[in-house]
Amino acid sequence: MIRGLQIIAENRVGVLRDVTAKVAEHGGNITYAQSFIIEYGEYRNKALIYLEIEGGDFDRIIDEIREFPTTVEVTEEKPFEKVFGKRILIFGGGALVSQVALGAVTEADRHNLRGERISVDTMPLVGEDELVDAVRAVSRLHRAEVLVLAGGLMGGRIADEVKKLRKTGIPVISLNMFGSVPKVSDIVVTDPVMAGTLAVMHASEKAQFDITKVKGRKI
Repeated sequence: MIRGLQIIAENRVGVLRDVTAKVAEHGGNITYAQSFIIEYGEYRNKALIYLEIEGGDFDRIIDEIREFPTTVEVTEEKPFEKVFGKRILIFGGGALVSQVALGAVTEADRHNLRGERISVDTMPLVGEDELVDAVRAVSRLHRAEVLVLAGGLMGGRIADEVKKLRKTGIPVISLNMFGSVPKVSDIVVTDPVMAGTLAVMHASEKAQFDITKVKGRKI
């Protein structure tokens, strides 16, 4: 079982090292980690460390980290998978992104009401450089399941990044657009609302749709 651990600590050198060493000492396996400096509020300029830990003596880990002189607060939290679930990502032009999001949010709502957890992340982007950076970053995102590219023209280096992303196991749905991106995507969908719907259906554990079974199709 994976459990979430959130730590508010002093922003000092070696804090993250000490925390991860303590997790390892008591047999925990860190499956996800993030750390950043809090910018606002009561804990401004403190460090927030969040870990998802599998196995180990979790209660002992919490108790001993709480005794660190750098620790301000320690709490157990639900893992992101149970809170936000799988992520559908939508990049491209604002008008088309909003239409894809309409389909994705509507379909996700249907599944989430039945106990699943699927979230939808959108980013309207203009320009090849911006889209290249965004597509490249998808493989580094936690819980990313499907990428939808929504635009009128995408190709060149964007297509190169799409091919790399697909090799990591994350499928790409493209709208029917000009450029080479549709040629290197898993499927091409003309209707943006349907594209969002299909992305969520693929991520769902209950829907009867699998992108791998229709790979290369244009609908």
